[in-house]
Amino acid sequence: MSDPQKMAAAVETYLASFAKRDHNAVADLFAEQCTVEDPIGTDIHHGREAVREFYKMAMANGAKLTLEGQIRIVPPYAAFAFNVAVPGPDGNIAARVNVIDTFKFNEDSKVVEMRAFWGPTNFQTA
Repeated sequence: MSDPQKMAAAVETYLASFAKRDHNAVADLFAEQCTVEDPIGTDIHHGREAVREFYKMAMANGAKLTLEGQIRIVPPYAAFAFNVAVPGPDGNIAARVNVIDTFKFNEDSKVVEMRAFWGPTNFQTA
């Protein structure tokens, strides 16, 4: 079974690595055989290299993530709500998106599945 402390640390590393625009550090949190579905209902990214490329693209716009509340952990899952601040061309915040991500972990505390829950009703323009 996954270790709850390692799971929480992985979520914290995910958020910190996103802030540093370090897509390699984010990809390293994932198992070799993993999936990312962001948002739910879109094409699923399969495998660590596809995940690395997805996060490289996701970080390119300068979005900032802010954790909203506690990380919820029920092994092998972690769920966490956060706010995404999306900058506009002038650098000011153009929109915010309220998101809930879920991570499913393997016994090595690597993410095997990430799913992001957000849709049109979760956008707020600045």
